[in-house]
Amino acid sequence: MSINHAVVLAFQDYLQLEKNASPYTLRYYVQDIEDFTRFLKQQAVADYAAVSYVHIRRYLSLLHHKEYARRTVSRKLSSLRSFFRFLEREGYVAANPVTLVSTPKLEKKLPQFFFCAEMEQLFQAVDRSTPLGLRNLAILETLYASGMRVSELVGLDMDALDLELGVVLVYGKGGKERYVPLGHYAQQALEDYLRKGRPSLMRQANEKAVFLNYRGGRLTDRSIRRILNQLIESTSLTQKITPHKLRHTFATHLLEGGADLRTVQELLGHVQISSTQIYTHVSNEHLRAVYYKAHPRSK
Repeated sequence: MSINHAVVLAFQDYLQLEKNASPYTLRYYVQDIEDFTRFLKQQAVADYAAVSYVHIRRYLSLLHHKEYARRTVSRKLSSLRSFFRFLEREGYVAANPVTLVSTPKLEKKLPQFFFCAEMEQLFQAVDRSTPLGLRNLAILETLYASGMRVSELVGLDMDALDLELGVVLVYGKGGKERYVPLGHYAQQALEDYLRKGRPSLMRQANEKAVFLNYRGGRLTDRSIRRILNQLIESTSLTQKITPHKLRHTFATHLLEGGADLRTVQELLGHVQISSTQIYTHVSNEHLRAVYYKAHPRSK
């Protein structure tokens, strides 16, 4: 199959329609394939069928020379593996050359999280006197109460909320659905926002999105990150804040409170329990820190 943009577009459609990939996955996978395609053209390779193990190794060597992080290289390799699997399935190539390349080992980093007192600072920093403030509090409470991804949060529609039962229907990766409970504080924050905040932001009566921007449209991932950054700037906290850090905080606090790993896996929407197990290491580190601080003969 000759190298052209139409093939990349077909791969994008495959990811979107058949794999139900998230916007994040779509964006980065397509970028990775386009980057690799530019490399192939520099190597005078005009056909995907002519790509070999050697070309893949040269490309990885180039990434290493450019000092790409291991995690980025690993993602790019995953993109290529998926792309050539697609080409093989469609009969464009005879075999997938990426299967011969091993994924680089990643350094395991413990996820960062906020302590309970730090979360309380964040909640207290929200201005509840304006529609946008009520929205921001509802966003913060919902992220902490549910552990949902930012893409899942911005994708929430009104019919996904059941505040009487205190649950929310979340559409996760791969189109998988899960019900996640909301605690009392998140329920109250959402009720206040829906009653006194959202109506002021609405521009169209049939708007489905739960969280709206000041123009009445659905908030984006970037908007959520900006809101959280502005929020932490109004506290004495010096660490960074991201929606994913709040997800880490949700999981860590549940495990520290006695929740079992399988339940946390279900609530997070992890397919593999191995994705959830990293939080047990966080809890162990926390236990050790508390022990060394509190025990009179620990030092």
